[in-house]
Amino acid sequence: MRRRTVLATALLAAVATPGTARAAGPGPSVSPTGITTLDPQAIFFVSYDGLVNNNSFQKNGLLTYQGHQYAAWYTADRNAVVGRRPLGASTWSTVKVGHTLRYNDSHNVISMGVSRVDGRLHLNMDSHSDGFTYVKSVAGLLDDPTGLSWTTSRFGVPQSTLDGLTLTSQFTYPQFVATPEGRLQLSYRVAVSGNGRGALAEYDGTRWTALGEWTSSTGTYTSEHGSSTARNMYLHGIDYDRNGRLHAFFTWREQNAAVMCSGGGITNHDTGYVYSDDRGRTWRNDAGTLVGTTGGSGGSDRVAVTDPGLVVDPLNPDHSLMNQESQFTDSAGRPHAIISYVPGRFGQCTTNYVADRTRNGRAFHVRRNAAGAWQKTEIPVPLNSSQRTKLVLDRYDNAYAILPFGRIAGASAASGHSDWRLLSDGGGLNAFGEVVVDETRVAQDGVLSFMYQEKSSGTTPSPLRVADFRLPV
Repeated sequence: MRRRTVLATALLAAVATPGTARAAGPGPSVSPTGITTLDPQAIFFVSYDGLVNNNSFQKNGLLTYQGHQYAAWYTADRNAVVGRRPLGASTWSTVKVGHTLRYNDSHNVISMGVSRVDGRLHLNMDSHSDGFTYVKSVAGLLDDPTGLSWTTSRFGVPQSTLDGLTLTSQFTYPQFVATPEGRLQLSYRVAVSGNGRGALAEYDGTRWTALGEWTSSTGTYTSEHGSSTARNMYLHGIDYDRNGRLHAFFTWREQNAAVMCSGGGITNHDTGYVYSDDRGRTWRNDAGTLVGTTGGSGGSDRVAVTDPGLVVDPLNPDHSLMNQESQFTDSAGRPHAIISYVPGRFGQCTTNYVADRTRNGRAFHVRRNAAGAWQKTEIPVPLNSSQRTKLVLDRYDNAYAILPFGRIAGASAASGHSDWRLLSDGGGLNAFGEVVVDETRVAQDGVLSFMYQEKSSGTTPSPLRVADFRLPV
């Protein structure tokens, strides 16, 4: 089928469209409230330009539940640990969960999730196109944080399956997401970069069930330079809004480098969007047309690059578009995303994606407005990094972009998110690059929390910390 974009050129301007602003409230602001230390000597090595304790696709490396905050990381001696603190406390209690990091690969992050149906904490870790390690707590541990001690005995034995459910021998990018009913879903990639599929599993408080694959790696994509017949979908996130709709922004990565103007670039192209109203069983494009079924036979009915209406912001593979950036939904359930690439004003062909993104990369805010149209605004802060930016919205729907090095930019809902400006320059943090944001905390107590690691060299361990900022109340 022909590929269509649903973002008109006129909507690319960084101006507010009438009807986009909600009732006037305070604009975006951040007030530092403190920095706590998770680990004075956390493991440090640079791999794929990132750190294993601070990668954008950790969902969640930091989360809040029932008045307590949880963090997961690897120590200098490679032990996987989980920390816990009451909100506002200055110290963390930590426990080892019985696993040690196998490789110096920044993909092998620890992701956490909470199954509200039984109050368990779940961890999936240490995977890059191979097996994974899974650990879960005893039931009720997160429901009674003051009554149940925080000890290793509260966690089960590390497993290579989900309680006996085998998923795939080529597993990457675990992301937990809680359903409105309190079940827990696990999103992951099957197979490898450039030739992989997205899949889901679900935990109901009793057992895990494989829902199956929902994206396709097949079909032909053709650019002005050449064609590719294999790819994978990289998610910018997967999140339920307050009405129970599951949202997913994404970009495609092609297997064949012939689609690029230069072999030093990266084959990512286009920003797409799909949603599900039946807990990830079927998927629809922005117009509401069915484009995929999870677990469908043969892959013919999964979300594919040839499906119509997927692209909400078109971009060819020549601009080093980043994968796995960030998304969030506002109070009305409207989807927002951060994407980043090298704009055309800096040239039409990136030849070294790390150097070019560091020199000329910019982040953009893509969102659906109240009229149902898509808008895009450039955030006027140079990336100065090849790495990713995170996104959160406060209770007034003001938007915050947490850029590399812990810098924070904001835009007001009242302006239609057109007035982006730098709110904090990250001074004093000495952050390496990407940060891990607590996406769950903002709605609970109006605090923006993010985990960051200080710069180091070689494999010298460095401090891992959490910075807190009060948002408008």
